[in-house]
Amino acid sequence: MKKRVNKFLERLGPGLITGAADDDPSGIATYSQAGAQFGLAMLWSVFLTTPLMVGIQVVSARIGRVTGHGIARNLRDHYPRPLLWFIVWILLIANTINIAADLGAMGEALQLVVGGPPHGHALIFGMLAVLMQLFIPYRYLAPVLKWLTLSLFAYVGVLISVDIPWAKLIAATLIPPLELTREYLMLLVAVLGTTISPYLFFWQASQEVEEQRATDGDEPLRDSSKGAREHLRRIKIDTWFGMIFSNAIAFAIMLTTAVTLHDAGVTDIQSSAQAALALKPIAGDFAFTLFAAGIIGTGLLAIPVLAGSAAYAVAEAMEWPIGLGLEPLEAKGFYGIIMLATLLGAGIDFTSIDPIKALVWSAVLNGIVAVPIMAVMMRMAVRPDIMGTFTITPKLRRLGWFATAVMAVAVVAMIGSYLI
Repeated sequence: MKKRVNKFLERLGPGLITGAADDDPSGIATYSQAGAQFGLAMLWSVFLTTPLMVGIQVVSARIGRVTGHGIARNLRDHYPRPLLWFIVWILLIANTINIAADLGAMGEALQLVVGGPPHGHALIFGMLAVLMQLFIPYRYLAPVLKWLTLSLFAYVGVLISVDIPWAKLIAATLIPPLELTREYLMLLVAVLGTTISPYLFFWQASQEVEEQRATDGDEPLRDSSKGAREHLRRIKIDTWFGMIFSNAIAFAIMLTTAVTLHDAGVTDIQSSAQAALALKPIAGDFAFTLFAAGIIGTGLLAIPVLAGSAAYAVAEAMEWPIGLGLEPLEAKGFYGIIMLATLLGAGIDFTSIDPIKALVWSAVLNGIVAVPIMAVMMRMAVRPDIMGTFTITPKLRRLGWFATAVMAVAVVAMIGSYLI
């Protein structure tokens, strides 16, 4: 039994880290707002997003493992340069804003627990994230990120500490109490955009490349089909587990805030730190401390993913040496983008720019850029000149295109809500 568990845990890697990084402090704020504002009425969305998230992340992972290159490199090699640069620069801008919001939330969370200046805490967290990627070799960094995923269990602990109306929960899950209002639809779009984000595509594809390069004798599957069945099976298991884990935590956060904040009449949550503070008088010190600790832990995981995915995209587009497996002096441009995105994000927290409002624009940018990226990825995944004999199956093709269509509808609805 122990051997089976160990073997299963060894299979987990890029998919688990990617899924956990999706529940960053900004995502926590969105899920908290969904629960606080609409109670149990939006829990059903988790069951919609899970298979969609799995489908598109499996596609991105397979592109990386089969071709031996990330998304941006494949864009550069097979698609028009204007499309490449549009996607890369929008991704860099959106990720930097997201980093600012996450660092700000982490700084506020630490201030709530120990006091001190929140901006100073944010800067320290930003510098820590940079140092982790600069000086911890990939073979050691990957396990560190893997262990940081455990921080999300803080939200399971919070959920256990509150009373759950099981009958109402089951009814709301089986028969969703939909509300066709502008506010409900906008928040539903926000949940979709938070769950299916472009930086996750770039990160997971690039991490599959890192794993392949870090393993002696491994080559891209397009060049050598040795062990292909095992690799593709590992990707499937890893991604399914990671995305289900991610969405289970999202469900726990929504449910916790629904049965505490919403039921207490607290319906306006603008940040994850605000959600933690609002929990304190309602659910107690234990729930408050766990919620705040979870913000910091998942932020330490998400910041490297956000900065790293931007660096992979820019470096591949610029044809720079790339990879966390290289020393900083061997990949100056790559590590320079990591430092730039992270420290610019920290710097935004010292300006008059509201990182939470900026995050709304980040979500808009992410939503807009997600659709063409997903469409291009789906086209990549069926092209024999890119994937060789490892083009995706019809079942995965249908799931990926369905996810793309849902995101397209979400973007149209989001844009429409701003125009009305």
